[in-house]
Amino acid sequence: MRVRLFRWRSRVAGLGFTLVELLVVIAIIGILIALLLPAVQAAREAARRSQCTNNLKQLGLAHHNYHDVNKVFVYRKGGTGGGTCGTAPGDNGYRRAGFISLLPYFEQTAMYNRIMAGDGTWAPQGPCGWSGWTPWNTAPTGALGCPSDSGIPKVAGPYFSYVFCIGDRVSNLGDDQNPRGVFGYVRGQTFADIRDGSSNTALMSERLCQYGLGYQNQTPAGVTANTILHVQGVGQRAGIAASPIGCYAVTDGRYFIAGTGVQCYFGTNWHDGQPMHVGFTTVLPPNAPACADGGSWADSYTALLPPASFHPGGVNVLKADGAVSFISDTINTGNLSSGQPTTVTGASPYGPWGALGSRSGGDQVIN
Repeated sequence: MRVRLFRWRSRVAGLGFTLVELLVVIAIIGILIALLLPAVQAAREAARRSQCTNNLKQLGLAHHNYHDVNKVFVYRKGGTGGGTCGTAPGDNGYRRAGFISLLPYFEQTAMYNRIMAGDGTWAPQGPCGWSGWTPWNTAPTGALGCPSDSGIPKVAGPYFSYVFCIGDRVSNLGDDQNPRGVFGYVRGQTFADIRDGSSNTALMSERLCQYGLGYQNQTPAGVTANTILHVQGVGQRAGIAASPIGCYAVTDGRYFIAGTGVQCYFGTNWHDGQPMHVGFTTVLPPNAPACADGGSWADSYTALLPPASFHPGGVNVLKADGAVSFISDTINTGNLSSGQPTTVTGASPYGPWGALGSRSGGDQVIN
């Protein structure tokens, strides 16, 4: 009995792993995880991009339904005027973003009705477009936020990711009632105004919410190196209307260079119709740096506002026919040393990208 017990214990002991074998198994598991993790991350980003595409398609339907009812597209910036903006009951100084008028067309009728009704302090349609106000302090982020936009905080607030196409101009962006793109000041455009064709004209795209990055001007001396990604801010740069390519001087290719004055407002004021808040331009390509020029440059009407996203390689763009296309960062932008177009019609100097932003350029969008 003793001999048999000894042999049984020896066989059991022989079934264990040696230290070398255990290390090999751990190494194999580590390699498998390393191989699998990028695939999982890619699958998650594909799902986020798909949701972002769907959000833009829903906004496309909202634009079409708004046009069906009103016979015109919504303005980018408008609202009420004639009173004193900022003084109750006052008005919103023609600075309310077009998102407010679109609300009933993407299932936000209750919010729209609260805004239109006003309250005991403010007249119907709300205060100054930049002001905080209870009925619009919380944006419908589920409809207006891209899941890949990690700048949007996980709390309720006026945060969003989508923007209206201003077109391929650099200056006079704020109060232009006859813009090169579809969305301008007070006055809306119609399908008849989109002479390049609805499948060749951009309506909306993406920019990255800049919540929490703060605001830095020239005092003190701008940003420090490697602190703010150039896709998450607007750098101060003179001369960009005459030569847009000069905007690249504010970046090292990824971050704003040290000493650059940078403002980080975008994505935090969905109700403000200023171009710096709810617009994009088709001059510099997607995910290029953004720049502004002018004295009050936080609300500058001279600006380069390329769309931006954390989707690898480009951005989603909603076209006037309701289709959504993925536009590469490497799209042809023509001559970026050229000054902006001076008329509403005529070809864009900024290649197919500029042509996509113009509604009546008569030029080709595709290379």
